[in-house]
Amino acid sequence: MGIADLHPPRPAVRRSGAALSLAGLDPAGVVHWNLTPPELYEHAVRRGEGQIIEHGPFCAITTPHTGRSPGDKFIVREPESEGDVWWGKVNQPLAPELFVRLREDMLRYLNGQELCVRDVYACADPAYRLPVRFVTTNAWQALFVYNMFLRPQLGELAGFGPAFHVLHAPEFQADPLAHGTKSGTVIAISFAHKTILIGGTRYAGEMKKAIFSVLNYLLPRQGVLSMHCSANVGEAGDVALFFGLSGTGKTTLSADPERKLIGDDEHGWSDQGVFNFEGGCYAKVIHLSRNGEPEIFATTRMFGTVLENVVVDPETRAIDLDSAAITENTRACYPIHFIPNHIPGGMGGHPAHILFLTCDAFGVMPPIARLTPAQAMYHFLSGYTAKVAGTERGVTTPKETFSACFGAPFLPLHPHAYAEMLGARIARHGVQCWLVNTGWTDGPAGTGHRISLSHTRAMVRAALSGRLDRVPTAREPVFGLEVPQRVPGGVPDAVLQPRGTWADPAAYDAQAKRLAELFRNNFEQFADRVHGAVGEAGPQA
Repeated sequence: MGIADLHPPRPAVRRSGAALSLAGLDPAGVVHWNLTPPELYEHAVRRGEGQIIEHGPFCAITTPHTGRSPGDKFIVREPESEGDVWWGKVNQPLAPELFVRLREDMLRYLNGQELCVRDVYACADPAYRLPVRFVTTNAWQALFVYNMFLRPQLGELAGFGPAFHVLHAPEFQADPLAHGTKSGTVIAISFAHKTILIGGTRYAGEMKKAIFSVLNYLLPRQGVLSMHCSANVGEAGDVALFFGLSGTGKTTLSADPERKLIGDDEHGWSDQGVFNFEGGCYAKVIHLSRNGEPEIFATTRMFGTVLENVVVDPETRAIDLDSAAITENTRACYPIHFIPNHIPGGMGGHPAHILFLTCDAFGVMPPIARLTPAQAMYHFLSGYTAKVAGTERGVTTPKETFSACFGAPFLPLHPHAYAEMLGARIARHGVQCWLVNTGWTDGPAGTGHRISLSHTRAMVRAALSGRLDRVPTAREPVFGLEVPQRVPGGVPDAVLQPRGTWADPAAYDAQAKRLAELFRNNFEQFADRVHGAVGEAGPQA
């Protein structure tokens, strides 16, 4: 007698009202509807998808894909949307007939598999809530979806009707000749079919970011600014947003025991305030420490957490969070309520502060600087950071990059659409903006060292509490940034001006000149569509 015999199919109450035929599915095998985490554990273990480790999390390995595959992502070129999409390297077009062929082949594959269905919502604000159905062949990835998105109450399932379907077939290989893809891996979004196809990759982050891409198309058309940022709120109700790419510290800095977490990665900003898109968190855990990030560290010891590509001792099943033997991009996915200090409803007011996080591999940018509104728009459109090893395939060392709006891979619309909305909101609500460098000091990557997390936390807390409002600033000469001359909370004055941390000031000057030129070259693509003050807010010639 096996596990399946001990656990008969769930009663019909787990099956939502919308039939699988809405997605074109007619499965011949077993379908598991909206299972609980313990049930998903059982099926994942039965199917050999991973292992239960010390303290209770489930650990899966996603090799060879241990990060996103942006070169394999496509948007279907359809009459309803093609005039709005920002076509190019980010949004590669796929012909409608190729999408139909790919969908038919993937449906044929899925119809022969054991399936897990998970019905969820995206967007905490009921006014903008998007019902999404995920269909996947892996139980652990159904658990990822359960953790990551908003979970309907049992009584809501009968009336659940998906507005979008995600057909997830990680072992299915696309055919470049037949399907128009670049490889066997594919992420294809059709706004006309309201369907996302994901195949050829086990990396679960593709599911999360595909929905984010959809929301980045739908919400601005409803007057909501969609943002790649984390958000938290202080005791006085003051909301702060943390923009940044993966690896810059969004999750770490927003999970602050002194403030309540709204969400760690994706949010909307409507006329009523900020709301989370998700019901969970997806944190990088490489080198995670109990002392530095206690709330996130605790989730790696909880039943229900999904760990991706974390090294496990085969004898004790203890995890090694310092090992990058599989990838630097080790991850933990957990429901947001695993963070004790969170906002249950996932909503907050209008932001008082916005922080743009950069992981500067050059060692040039100051650890914190106050931005004018024009500088805020310049740095938002620039989206400078370093791609940290592991977040994308092929990235093994930090590499400088410019990602518009700190999230270009997920933007179906032109960056100006998001920038104009952000600028209007900053002006309307009097938001103070900051640039925070969580990257290197004392030199570039390979020579210097990462800025201390404790120092960064102290700087962020001082900014959000207003303790920097009356601190004198010194103008940084290359980028024209106003850098506080001191920061309360134990931050040494010497670390605030990066040039002074270098052993060779002339080497710093050369590095700063190079980075400034990269900024100017990158911004040329936006220069003809921004106000003159924004174009002049970048580095000086």
